Amino acid sequence: MTNNDIVQKLWNLCDVLKDDGINYSDYVSELVQLLFIKMVHENTESGVLNKHFLPEGKRWPDISEGKSGIALLNYYKQMLLDLSKDSDPMIAAIYAEAQSSLREPRHLEQLIKSLDQIDWFSAQKDGLGDLYEGLLEKNATETKSGAGQYFTPRELINSMVRCVKPQAGELIQDPAAGTAGFLIAADAYIKQQTDDLFDLDAKQKVFQRDHAFVGVELVPKTRQMALMNCLLHGMEGDDEGVIHQGNSLGEAGKNLPRADVILANPPFGSSKGGNAAITRDDLTYKTNNKQLAFLQHIYRNLKAGGRAAVVLPDNVLFEAGVGTDVRRDLMEKCTLHTILRLPTGIFYAQGVKTNVLFFTKGTAANPQQTEGCTQQVWVYDLRTNMPSFGKRTPFGESHLTPFEAVYGESPLGNSQRSEGEWSFTAEGAEQTLENSRWRVFSREWIRESKGDSLDISWLKDNNSVDAANLPDPEILAAEAMSELTEALRELDGLLNALGAGDEAESQKKLLAEVLGMGDEVKA
Repeated sequence: MTNNDIVQKLWNLCDVLKDDGINYSDYVSELVQLLFIKMVHENTESGVLNKHFLPEGKRWPDISEGKSGIALLNYYKQMLLDLSKDSDPMIAAIYAEAQSSLREPRHLEQLIKSLDQIDWFSAQKDGLGDLYEGLLEKNATETKSGAGQYFTPRELINSMVRCVKPQAGELIQDPAAGTAGFLIAADAYIKQQTDDLFDLDAKQKVFQRDHAFVGVELVPKTRQMALMNCLLHGMEGDDEGVIHQGNSLGEAGKNLPRADVILANPPFGSSKGGNAAITRDDLTYKTNNKQLAFLQHIYRNLKAGGRAAVVLPDNVLFEAGVGTDVRRDLMEKCTLHTILRLPTGIFYAQGVKTNVLFFTKGTAANPQQTEGCTQQVWVYDLRTNMPSFGKRTPFGESHLTPFEAVYGESPLGNSQRSEGEWSFTAEGAEQTLENSRWRVFSREWIRESKGDSLDISWLKDNNSVDAANLPDPEILAAEAMSELTEALRELDGLLNALGAGDEAESQKKLLAEVLGMGDEVKA
């Protein structure tokens, strides 16, 4: 049984809970707090976890053996309450305000039985963390609410990680952690490079497990999922766990240590006060735009020579005023070497146009440099003349492979590069720079021709209208009038078919008056 099969089986368990009035959005919370107890049991048995064990009396055998009926349900609900008050601050955080909405003991018994019947040996071959990650992804893609807004497509995360190449011993940060996808992917990449950390000495292993990764998440429920996710991947963190509770645009972000690598997809939108307000007093450029504030945090919080890959919406690339100031400051203090223009439809917020900015603090030659760092910016356009991705047209790693090839091996973006890349170009089209997806633009050109806007595009959209070849205005107007007349005729027929002939008559008289035609227009 593959992890995908297990994820689907877990997802199908929602049908068990429908009679208890539990919908999909509540189902994931209901399942994961039970699933985590089971997974901790499996991971403890296999030695993956080194600390943060569940206390005696609050473990999987305590609910899966010897209890049934209302006694089991009551014991489980008390168990959740006790876990929320556990002496281990991370366990307490994971189960903060946890409660079960189950009312029928038989439903809890069925869930426990179903979890016990899963082939956990097969699941552990791929890692229980990957199984949990698959469930989070399922929730993000199958529901219109819930975790979707905190979930970045796994294919994009993996591509960004492969480009920046995090290394063992580096401090890796995500100031908008969501369900911790970036940090977990970075951990997986490092483990792949070090034979699952076997190549490291004991001190280095402890650093990787407890200190290498730090994230911040504002939403408590999302942080709980992130903490579970990290633990199941063997990432234990400090006493608060890998993911800290807080607002990176407030004190929590101000107190973060400087990082070697930052990977992030900050939330879209503007600050509206409350817990998500921008309260930092150390950001040079004051703004209510959260992405501009996050971008300032990220390039300020990199160590000299540190590198970042950040998902940002189009408005960050062209917004005037403070937006221009932030972009100029970024290009002064960092080498902004690459922009990847992403296609539409790959995020929860449909229609939002996004990009990935890759940059290095200082320059490759002089990490301490703080002025004039960016000399040229390479842009890969993966948006123009690409499909709008979604369920029917899934976005996959194959769409990012051409970009990774031209990005090069250097995580600093200073590999030998040359313009020209024609993947996804119409068959038979001449390969010219004008229809290449990969081009370079000098800092001087960006300043003089774009006014320091980074909204750079050059490919002609095949669906756009060529103004030079439009028909004469009178022809266009006549065609529009003809289409409008036909539409009105169809609406008239519909109203009459619905028995609203009087309403149709009154509307036609009104139309005649507006057109100045008097009684010339008849039914």
